[in-house]
Amino acid sequence: MRSWHGKLFFFAGFVCVVMLTSWHTSKSANLPSQLHLIYERLLRAEHRGEVLSQELLKVLGQLQNRSIAPSNLTISNSSALLEERVLRHLLPSQPNAYIYLPHLKEHVDSLKPIVHLGQRRTGVSLVFGVPTVHRQKQSYLVNTLQSLLYDLSTAERKDIVIVVFVAETNATFVNAVAQSVQTNLPDAVSSGVIEVISPSPHYYPDLSNLKETFGDPKERVRWRTKQNLDYSFLMLYAQSKGAYYVQLEDDIVAKQGFFESMKKYIEQVLSEEWLFLEFSQLGFIGKLFRTSDLPMIVEFFLMFHKDKPIDWLLDHILWVKVCNPEKDLKHCNSEKAQLKRVYKPSLFQHVGLHSSLPGKIQNLKDKDFGNQVLFKSHYNPPAELSSSLEKYQSHTLERAYNGEDFFWGLTPKRGDYILITFTTPQAVKGYFFRSGNIETNGDRFYNTTVEVLPNNNSVKEKVTRGELACCKPSSDGFVQIGSFKNGVAEGEVDGALGEIAAMRLLVNSDSDVWVLLSEIFIKV
Repeated sequence: MRSWHGKLFFFAGFVCVVMLTSWHTSKSANLPSQLHLIYERLLRAEHRGEVLSQELLKVLGQLQNRSIAPSNLTISNSSALLEERVLRHLLPSQPNAYIYLPHLKEHVDSLKPIVHLGQRRTGVSLVFGVPTVHRQKQSYLVNTLQSLLYDLSTAERKDIVIVVFVAETNATFVNAVAQSVQTNLPDAVSSGVIEVISPSPHYYPDLSNLKETFGDPKERVRWRTKQNLDYSFLMLYAQSKGAYYVQLEDDIVAKQGFFESMKKYIEQVLSEEWLFLEFSQLGFIGKLFRTSDLPMIVEFFLMFHKDKPIDWLLDHILWVKVCNPEKDLKHCNSEKAQLKRVYKPSLFQHVGLHSSLPGKIQNLKDKDFGNQVLFKSHYNPPAELSSSLEKYQSHTLERAYNGEDFFWGLTPKRGDYILITFTTPQAVKGYFFRSGNIETNGDRFYNTTVEVLPNNNSVKEKVTRGELACCKPSSDGFVQIGSFKNGVAEGEVDGALGEIAAMRLLVNSDSDVWVLLSEIFIKV
């Protein structure tokens, strides 16, 4: 949240240094060195401003946290007002946006986002921006969000926020997207992991009279110009929410373990100089920035939003920062590579076929993404396995239990089960079952319980009489100890149950989809 006045001065000063140095070289031997000194002073001033902005971010986060209700699930109106007042007093009101988008001056709330879902979470490590628009064909948004959330741990979920920016002003469409996210991912919304916002109806300028450039037809020029404005709005909103911002799109899948991989790589390069880290080589997907750099980046995007696509503009920022016009392209690319660090293998893959640009087919694939991990193996105690579910092809229950594959079964009906009978009774400490995988996340267990069969009949009788608070009786002597939630069932097994003879997954209602079991872990 650095001053926009300061950033414009920094950017203008830097451009002047580059241009004047080249122009006056032959006229004055001393002028380039003098300009270099001025540039160094600007850099030092910028650094001091960055330190101050981080301190202000901390203060803002503390003020917000104090005003959040004890449940930590809702935020009061007074807290929202407090946030707005703090922002007004500590931060400028984005004055330079009005230079590049003068129509914004006509409405006082033109840069204010409309928050449809969310808990105003701040202070996280990673903020993921996911812009989405109306598509004539298929929407990939929910699948993208499910992919991002797929294998995040509880601690990781507390350290991110995913901001879905519905880049449309049609209220009916915006509300439909918000409702879809709420319906499909209610826990992620209520916990503050996901937010859904849209722009003010006065944000976008008239895009009907844009100059056609680079041989692009008018519709494509309009599309890429609006996209530049979409990314800029989203970045401005995200800058106060965490330490790093990651740009994504609404039609991607994430590699399992992406969060941990990103955090580790950030730690490796933390003390080095870079503008962004690249976790996907396709377009603008998977680019990670320090949130303290976003105001400068957004200002550059807004300055040239009508001229070039977003990924070209990002490359131009690198050129402005490090390329010497008196040296060759090879030297320039080498210098730019220092500010653009590439992580391999890629952590995000583009999957959408139909582009948001009407009529465009998007067959882009990141060749460095590699193959997804479709199952996770564990050592499980010896057991006999059986199921009423019909397997699909070679994806058997035995192979899944032994960590060799995932189990894939046809559509479950009420009463269907998976039965694990231990060769010898086991003192089971805990369990973890994951249904669905990163590519087939919808094939989950719904309304399915986890049950155990105590080896001791007296324990079964205690459960029947209600003497054990851990569980409740089921059928056939089994005891219900848990259930699937968002495709996952996990928990500890109360020691009062003693040794366990068998475990069972019991389906309690008909399903509309197949079921895939990608992880089985019985902790003994």
